[in-house]
Amino acid sequence: MASHGLKVQDFRVVSSPEEAESIVLSSSKPFTCSEYVIKAQVLAGGRGKGHFKNSGLKGGVKLTKDRQEVCKITRQMLNDYLITQQTTSDGILVKKVMIAHALDIDKEFYVAILLDRQMGGIVLVASKYGGMNIEDVAKKHPSAIHKFLLPVDSKDFSLEDAKKIAKEGLELSDPTEITKSAEQIRALHALFLKTDATMIEINPLGVTPSKDVVCFDAKLDFDENAEFRQKWLKPYKEEAEADDDPRLKKAHEFGLNFVPMDDGNIGCLVNGAGLAMATMDIIKLYGGLPANFLDVGGGVTKEGVERAFNLITQDSKVKAILVNIFGGIVNCEIIANGLVAAKASIKVPLVVRLEGTNREPAMKVLNSVPGIITAKDLEDAAQKAVAAAKA
Repeated sequence: MASHGLKVQDFRVVSSPEEAESIVLSSSKPFTCSEYVIKAQVLAGGRGKGHFKNSGLKGGVKLTKDRQEVCKITRQMLNDYLITQQTTSDGILVKKVMIAHALDIDKEFYVAILLDRQMGGIVLVASKYGGMNIEDVAKKHPSAIHKFLLPVDSKDFSLEDAKKIAKEGLELSDPTEITKSAEQIRALHALFLKTDATMIEINPLGVTPSKDVVCFDAKLDFDENAEFRQKWLKPYKEEAEADDDPRLKKAHEFGLNFVPMDDGNIGCLVNGAGLAMATMDIIKLYGGLPANFLDVGGGVTKEGVERAFNLITQDSKVKAILVNIFGGIVNCEIIANGLVAAKASIKVPLVVRLEGTNREPAMKVLNSVPGIITAKDLEDAAQKAVAAAKA
């Protein structure tokens, strides 16, 4: 962001307590400022209200004026698990900590640039209410959220256009604040285009007592289809993926979409995200809880089905598996043959509902194999899966 003309706090990122001590307490060139902010670096929101699993430290964002305290807090955060509203109950391991120059903020705003299907293009969302969850703002002050359609070429987005957004979207009136905010908005737009971003969220965009406009916190997401252009992203992506559930890595490797849940005991094998949602809804309707779902997509093979079962059954919480396949592109016979091949390794009840292409011959295959519970429709399948899991 700094290299694209955006104003950010002076900061350092450390991955060990020793590194923090070297930076903050160095006798030659220490990183000094009147006040420090220490932030745990994890891919989850709500860090400030989070807590650490082992150290008992409250909050993944801390302030201090004491350099020794900076080192102490960094030591507590590193290699501990931060639990927030957006993480699982196990939290996320903190491998890096940001130590930054804390700045006073007179005013806080919300700014985000993203792709909006409804408006058919790049949209900037702005609000005078920053530093809080935008969802809460939408509930309490819906009229304070403003949307502006932006051009797809930065040359077509003038400073005057950005000033209009600062006046109307951020509801600013001070000329200096308007100009500086507009400059940051234009820089954000240029960054969005140049990096093939799909979202840039600044919360808060703050005005300091000296009328500097600073991006105090940011979340960015990028188009994976543009990775061939954005080669600088590769090491960051690899670092993030290193923390992924091993099953997610395997699923990606096999071309499958796997989503584990925090709780539940029914594994779901489906084809299509919409069908996955419907399957989980009806399981819940009949008193069960899904443990995960695995979307095999439209081009699945017999081997792909076997691999899918291998991933689902790695979850020790799974007490039953519900297979819900609608055979449009997918041939139900391929699914049936894959189920039969995988059956020997499945130690929990297996409930199957197939519909669509070649359903009848597929059901004959399944009905010939002991231990496979077939269902006439989704309702029947959900009830049988919930009962099997409870039993």
